[in-house]
Amino acid sequence: MTVKTGAYFQGTGRRKTSIARVRLVPGEGNVIVNGKPVDEYFARDGAAIEATAPLAVTNTARRFNAMVKVEGGGVTGQIGAIAHGIARALLQADKENAAVLRKAGHVTRDGRAKERKKPGLKRARKAPQFTKR
Repeated sequence: MTVKTGAYFQGTGRRKTSIARVRLVPGEGNVIVNGKPVDEYFARDGAAIEATAPLAVTNTARRFNAMVKVEGGGVTGQIGAIAHGIARALLQADKENAAVLRKAGHVTRDGRAKERKKPGLKRARKAPQFTKR
């Protein structure tokens, strides 16, 4: 795969309530999240590996720099959103990545989110305690 100089690829990833805007630029493999290196932004062990998993799966970790802006949600949602955004940007870069990314489960958006609270209930499904007499 050859990438033109100055070319970049964009992908938007979403997970729970997090949204990540990813821009891949040809480079040496730096991942910057909201102005900080990915290891510094996520203090959790293995978070950087999870977020950049699509790059590792397609063997393009040393070929692209990723600039990411992520907002909303918590740490887990943001990690998932970044991984989804990187995967979608890699699909733009090369369609041959599709099979590998799909098999690894990075292309499909995880639609699970917190269910809304219903009126008359304590949470989404937890009802107040029932008393018979």
